Amino acid sequence: MPRDKSASHIKVNRAIKEEFLEKGFEAASIRSIGSRAGMTSAGLYRHYPDKASMFEAIVSPLVSEIENWTKRHIRIKYEMTARKESEEKLFDETIMDLIKTVILPKKEEFRLLLNGSKGTKYENFVHDFVIENQKEFMRALEYFKEKGYPVKEISETELHMLLTAYLSACFESILHEEEDEKILSYLNTLEEFFMPGWLKIMGVK
Repeated sequence: MPRDKSASHIKVNRAIKEEFLEKGFEAASIRSIGSRAGMTSAGLYRHYPDKASMFEAIVSPLVSEIENWTKRHIRIKYEMTARKESEEKLFDETIMDLIKTVILPKKEEFRLLLNGSKGTKYENFVHDFVIENQKEFMRALEYFKEKGYPVKEISETELHMLLTAYLSACFESILHEEEDEKILSYLNTLEEFFMPGWLKIMGVK
């Protein structure tokens, strides 16, 4: 009977995720992953060449989804502003929707990305994400100013602090071992707290 490589690969990925979630990238071991998957280290290497590629396989799909959502979100916002959509429509979708629709369904992978990625290229994910959003936000402020919005003057340092606080708080809601309903409640509270401030900076409220 032929070996079911697909089923075997799913089993390996499950073992990899369990190991990384429990120990983080640095403390995880190939031997332990193999034991979880019921195979030798040599058997694991038929699936992945090294530990880094194993980690990559678990978190990179989520990272790609986050990047794609963010690019689409930015593009749509500029298009809506150019069309002079209502403020209600313009801010109907926020970073909270990224968390609810993309991150929450993969909360284990996200927890791994934030808490278990030391020693990988993802270990500064939050900082890098803040920097990218900071650049886009500054460009958006200039664009809104050109469109006549009474944008609040803010330095990059101030914006960096605000975005760090905002995104860290939003991401923190996922890191707690809570049911989705409780996480959504946390996110709604954060949105009610932060959104009036963001709208004021954008010159909308």
